[in-house]
Amino acid sequence: MTKTIEQIKQSAITSLEGLKAKDIVVLDVKPLTSMADYMIVASGTSKRHISAVAESVYIDAKKAGIKASMEGEPGSDWVLVDMFDVIVHIMTPDTRAFYDLESLWTMTPDGKKNPDDGSV
Repeated sequence: MTKTIEQIKQSAITSLEGLKAKDIVVLDVKPLTSMADYMIVASGTSKRHISAVAESVYIDAKKAGIKASMEGEPGSDWVLVDMFDVIVHIMTPDTRAFYDLESLWTMTPDGKKNPDDGSV
């Protein structure tokens, strides 16, 4: 059975919350790109935590019949789980602050920040 985008998004959020990921933000990127409908950004408390959270998101997706792939080495500052319509980024707080994906993906065409930040 094919999962809806909302089911895929909820699966990712549930997995992130289950392993205590921090500061989960869901960004609706449909108007900005065709590569995904949602990006989810979350922080881990350590590189080991990031790896565990990413693996949980990936395994839970596979168990639910959701296509998924994982990018990033174990022990890295940033791991991405690509569920095609939903892309999940799990990072250390410093890496997250440096790349600031939330600002990048909520910027309006005139360069202003969209007021809806998508916090969960």
